[in-house]
Amino acid sequence: STIKKLRQELQLLTAELKDRDKELNDMVAVHQRQFLAWEDDRQKILTLEERCSLLSNELNERNEIIKSLTKRLKFLESQQNDSKIRSKKRQQKFKELSQKATDATAHCQALEEENQSLHCLVLELSAKAGQLQAREQELLAVLKLKDKVMLERTDYITAFTSKFKKLENELHAAKVEEFHLNKEKRDLKLRLKELILETNKLKDDLCEKMTENNKQQEEIIRLKEENGSLRNELALTVEKAERRDQLLQFAKSKEARTDTELSTLRQV
Repeated sequence: STIKKLRQELQLLTAELKDRDKELNDMVAVHQRQFLAWEDDRQKILTLEERCSLLSNELNERNEIIKSLTKRLKFLESQQNDSKIRSKKRQQKFKELSQKATDATAHCQALEEENQSLHCLVLELSAKAGQLQAREQELLAVLKLKDKVMLERTDYITAFTSKFKKLENELHAAKVEEFHLNKEKRDLKLRLKELILETNKLKDDLCEKMTENNKQQEEIIRLKEENGSLRNELALTVEKAERRDQLLQFAKSKEARTDTELSTLRQV
């Protein structure tokens, strides 16, 4: 009976050992799964750390880009202000040139009127010269007929001849003055054409500067939009990094619990 009891107890102990062995196998399997999960989490954490490092580097690069874009934005704003100042100066110069062109046109009109009056005067002097030449012919005929009268009127003819020469000199001076006036008129016309060409050139430069100013304003708006998008992306990157830190903390706490369970199992 004692042997039977011992056999029964051995059988019970064997069954209990089998149950304990099964439980240990199950616990080992669970521990193996937990270890694999922990290893997977560790790999994920390493990957996240590497990605976090890459994102930090990318963040630094984006910060440098933002700094450079900010500097460029300030430079473009200063350049835009300089362009506005140059544009105002060119507009002022254009107004001055327009006023000069108007004055030159008025001066040309005055010179044309003076030239017309001088031309009329030259015609009158030519008519007087023709009359004087006819009168001279008459006087020569009278002198041929009247030699005595010629001797008496020698002084008068000499004075008349000097007066005629004086009129010829005045006619020559009037022609010279007309020539100079025509030359001055041509010079003024050339100067007027040069002023018109310079005015058109200044208009083209002004249009070009205004177009360049509009392009710079568009580039500034684009850079501001790009700066805003980079800032939003930076905020999203920071938020993702915070989430990764939280996940890392969760993984570390899970690892600590796993280590505790493992030490308990080892104690068992």
